[in-house]
Amino acid sequence: MGKVISIANQKGGVGKTTTAINLAASLAAVEHTTLLIDIDPQSNSTSGTGFEYKAIDNSIYQVMVEGFKARDTVMKTEIPYLDIIPSHINLVGAEIEMIDRPNREKILRSAISGMRDDYDFIIIDCPPSLGLLTINALTASDSVLIPVQCEYFALEGLGQLLNTIKIVRQHMNNNLIIEGVVLTMYDIRTRLSNQVADEVKRYFDDRVFETVISRNVRLAEAPSFGKPVLLYDSVSIGSKNYLALAREIVTRNKKLFKNSSVFTDKSKEASVNREP
Repeated sequence: MGKVISIANQKGGVGKTTTAINLAASLAAVEHTTLLIDIDPQSNSTSGTGFEYKAIDNSIYQVMVEGFKARDTVMKTEIPYLDIIPSHINLVGAEIEMIDRPNREKILRSAISGMRDDYDFIIIDCPPSLGLLTINALTASDSVLIPVQCEYFALEGLGQLLNTIKIVRQHMNNNLIIEGVVLTMYDIRTRLSNQVADEVKRYFDDRVFETVISRNVRLAEAPSFGKPVLLYDSVSIGSKNYLALAREIVTRNKKLFKNSSVFTDKSKEASVNREP
């Protein structure tokens, strides 16, 4: 059974969607079947993997609001082993449309329950809020990964997110854990980045990933071309960082896999251009 990981932080601009896209692509690049679910109405994970929302017939909106089967909305990406359930701008009103639904916090969990055996990892890109869509994602997940940018006020609002996770754990999903905290937008040249990194590590201790996502021009450029950074520039610092993060996550979850070939030299050099 695959593991479901939500990428969540209600603060915008922390690298949440960048992490969702590139972590999913990196897990696929090391040959773990991966599904990326975009439940952010901004649809940035959708466009960042090469899909224009105007050309999409069925999306996560149809799953959560109209009752479509999640499997019927899955789309193949350019990367072998990576599929996506896209988002749509219509999702912006979904929380209001779902408000009177019974068990409205568990709609996504019910929708994807039959797909967990199809993938090693299911990555959910949450909106930058703690509304009903994010609650659905947390309720459907085994764990939550929290991106924290290495900038001033990095920890601002995290207490609210942690409280929301606690409430979800108590009332809707008692198996939910924090997968880890990943530091993003790290610049080794600045004192601020190092100070923030130290502060986050003091706050979260061993839940902080060893892998740090550095500031990288290619990583910032890739979404405008509708590609994960692995496809845009496979040798960039951004690509190396997210591949390292993917391997760290697989290592933490190696009990899920009987055959962890991700650690072989061959898989470490996995090419995203490989034919499926």
